[in-house]
Amino acid sequence: MNDPNGPMYFNGIYHLFYQYNPTGPLFTNQMHWGHSASYDLINWISLDLALAPTDPFDTNSCWSGSATILPGNKLYTGIDSENRQVQNLAVPKDLSDPYLREWVKYTGNPVMDLPEGIQPHNFRDPTTGWLGEDGKWRVIVGSETKDKAGVAFLYHSKDFVSWTKIDSPLYEAAGTGIWECPDFFPVWIDGKKGVETSVMNPSVKHVLKMGLVDQGKDYYLIGNYSSENENYVPENELTLNTSRFDYGKYYASKSFFDPVKERRILIAWVTESDSEADFEVKGWAGLQSFPRSLWLDQNQKQLIQWPIEEIETLHENEEVRFQDKKLENGSLHEVVGITADQADVKISFKLSNLEEAEEWDPSWMDDKQFISIKKDAPNKGKFGPFGLLALASKDLTEQTAVFFRVFRNKGRYVVVMCSDQSRSSTKDGIDKSTYAAFVDIDPEKEEISLRTLIDHSIVESFGGGGKTCITARAHPTLAIGKDARLFVFNDGIESVLISELSAWSLKKAVINVEDH
Repeated sequence: MNDPNGPMYFNGIYHLFYQYNPTGPLFTNQMHWGHSASYDLINWISLDLALAPTDPFDTNSCWSGSATILPGNKLYTGIDSENRQVQNLAVPKDLSDPYLREWVKYTGNPVMDLPEGIQPHNFRDPTTGWLGEDGKWRVIVGSETKDKAGVAFLYHSKDFVSWTKIDSPLYEAAGTGIWECPDFFPVWIDGKKGVETSVMNPSVKHVLKMGLVDQGKDYYLIGNYSSENENYVPENELTLNTSRFDYGKYYASKSFFDPVKERRILIAWVTESDSEADFEVKGWAGLQSFPRSLWLDQNQKQLIQWPIEEIETLHENEEVRFQDKKLENGSLHEVVGITADQADVKISFKLSNLEEAEEWDPSWMDDKQFISIKKDAPNKGKFGPFGLLALASKDLTEQTAVFFRVFRNKGRYVVVMCSDQSRSSTKDGIDKSTYAAFVDIDPEKEEISLRTLIDHSIVESFGGGGKTCITARAHPTLAIGKDARLFVFNDGIESVLISELSAWSLKKAVINVEDH
């Protein structure tokens, strides 16, 4: 599986569709829409395939798209008989079926044909629709202009069937290449609740998200949108240093508004680290991230992301907790009493004597992943690396390190969060990258927090209360099951204080079991 598609809440049930190859663990030109349903976004019921490539307008694949409740309409990209990307419409066959098991393709598909001058393979992934003040529906579709500018084409419709492309795109950015899996939604400027997709008023800003194919990463902008003028004005430019949802293996993300708990929820495709040969052996490849709530930070410059509260239903046994534990240079402390291969861990670090931190070297910015300051760099810092060793073997031969380093820069402090897979597995031939990103916090005024979800081969980490997120894949051969261990550590010269640590074992969710 890959991209999540059309997540939504409808008549008491959450639905998630996704790109799926039912015949094997490799991507093919016969992609379908898989379909699962849930009452809590934790335990999932596997349903029959929602869409299969059976018609001239999608005969070579049913690619990604979105759901818009009108109720229940769904737009998706089809690869037609001429291998052109076109946009198609499908609707539920029976709205009285709570699981919406069967979907019917509109006989007049495609509802959006390939625009003039656009390459056949560069027009994809329509968004969830939103309703303008003029009563017209709007969606955007990702594409690329002939001069390699990434672009979000804007379409209007009165009935969600007949669509007209607006002359000016919603937004475009030179040199960014083709955009795919775009998303467009409002966020409150002063609250953590989610916003229904069609809301437009002075109390919201709009997020434009795009997946850059050339980078394999999701980027987003925050700005102001007017449906009357059909213009979107971001407050920052789209560059490779623009905000990302996640700085690790996290792509093709898709959000939806949950009306039950008034929140916006984000799900993404977590890609693999091993080889296609490994896919064939294990029989599967690709998975979906744990659902996150998201909202606009108080500074209105970035989004905050946090695991949905329902994860607490998976907490098992007693909470492991300790406070005020000092970690001197070289300290390593095992967190015992939990299942280290499936856990939810929260830590807060408190630093003192910050004036001793070394100066930030601007040349490190030349290395996109800050390799110069990764955990195994020869010169340990004054503050850091300190953090967590997840999926670690007893002798630490295998470990996935999630950690922080802190520097001074012109009277302020720079906090860097890293996730280092270089020792995550004894296997060869797999991706063992180090990921890193800045965390926009002031360690003089607040503690440095880390929350990490560990699930066998997945390590999803949230730094600074969800300001910076990094998802990693590990494929341990030693740190498996009861042989997996969890440690906190400090390799920095200065001591750090764990003001509080809380950890829980996580029990297994019920996945792909028929409803009875």
